[in-house]
Amino acid sequence: MISRCRASRPDLERCPGFTLIEVIVTLTILGLALVIVAGYKAPWSSGLGLKGTASELASGLRLARSEAIASNRPVAFDLDVNDHLYRVGTGAKRRLPANLSIELLTINGESRGASVGDIRFNPDGSSTGGRIALADGTRHMAVGVDWLTGRVSVANIR
Repeated sequence: MISRCRASRPDLERCPGFTLIEVIVTLTILGLALVIVAGYKAPWSSGLGLKGTASELASGLRLARSEAIASNRPVAFDLDVNDHLYRVGTGAKRRLPANLSIELLTINGESRGASVGDIRFNPDGSSTGGRIALADGTRHMAVGVDWLTGRVSVANIR
């Protein structure tokens, strides 16, 4: 190693740079900060989870309606309230938060058992209609589908 310190009297002038102790302390502090930041997980906000789930379901219902109109064939929005799963048409099943209570209200012809049902959208934009009620214990929301127009709405329930 080449020394860049050219002092005639080394005891009077210090060479520039960091000591090994300073580098170790700095790296330790940075490592601890990284562990704290990387290990941080935001707490579950029930309000955001409920609203986010309602928005996700509304988006899925709107997608089903759009697919029905674009493909000129009926498209179903399937919901399994026990397993907290939904699917748009023939797409992949998506999971909903398990801590939410989900209820589906639809016509008898679209129910398959006590826990599975459909809201079907027709090529003209209309639907079988229905309502999905969501609750997290204290707060309640509903995602509704108008049978005549297929319009999807999200509302707070008091």
